[in-house]
Amino acid sequence: MTEAGAEVVTSAADLDLAARAGRTAVLLGCEGGDFLEGDLRRLEEARAVGLTVLTLVHYRVSEIGDVQTEAPVHDGLSRFGRDVVAECNRLGIVIDCAHASFATTMAVLEASSQPVMISHGQLGYPGPDSSDTGHPRLMTAQHAAAVAEAGGLVGAWPCGITSRSLADFGTEILRLAEAAGPGHVAIGTDLDGNYRPVLTSYDQFDDLAGLLRDRGLPPDRVGQILGGNALDLLNSVMHTNAP
Repeated sequence: MTEAGAEVVTSAADLDLAARAGRTAVLLGCEGGDFLEGDLRRLEEARAVGLTVLTLVHYRVSEIGDVQTEAPVHDGLSRFGRDVVAECNRLGIVIDCAHASFATTMAVLEASSQPVMISHGQLGYPGPDSSDTGHPRLMTAQHAAAVAEAGGLVGAWPCGITSRSLADFGTEILRLAEAAGPGHVAIGTDLDGNYRPVLTSYDQFDDLAGLLRDRGLPPDRVGQILGGNALDLLNSVMHTNAP
């Protein structure tokens, strides 16, 4: 990371310093808690070497909980999954509910003492006229609003499920802001981790900011969505009992 001109930050204080200095900072995350294999001590070990974000579940139903893309096994979050949520809260690890089913997400919100995020997600279009309505990775407005109402954050995923252009992605951001509130929306991760990306470089943020302003979003709201909201959430959770 240092060769790329970025620093790995592991605390809210380090994140604040990097943000104020305008330096690029990297947070280490793990997509899926499969590495725990039923042992919570591994989570503390991972935090000690820099883990700050944990996506609870990924591409399979695990011992933690159910995912959007497979038939449910636990009816949401498992008992072990609840223990993982509590341990993340204790260690100051940000909980990511990307890939989690609606039932899993609702159980996480019930169990967590801290706000959580969906690092990358998209809203579906209700009704029979959209060919993408049935895609398992799409969320309902209720799904996004529940995370927001608990103080959390939803990252608009710049993939090509419902978008075909940067302008389409702007529409998706505005739809998500309407569902969750602009104070609970961010730009999603996985910019190049999908098959039809519509935002391929952070250099496009200026274009996206202009597009959102042209669509009527106030400049302060644009700033929140393009970074301010995420920074607030990370600071809040990483301050909590962080080692």
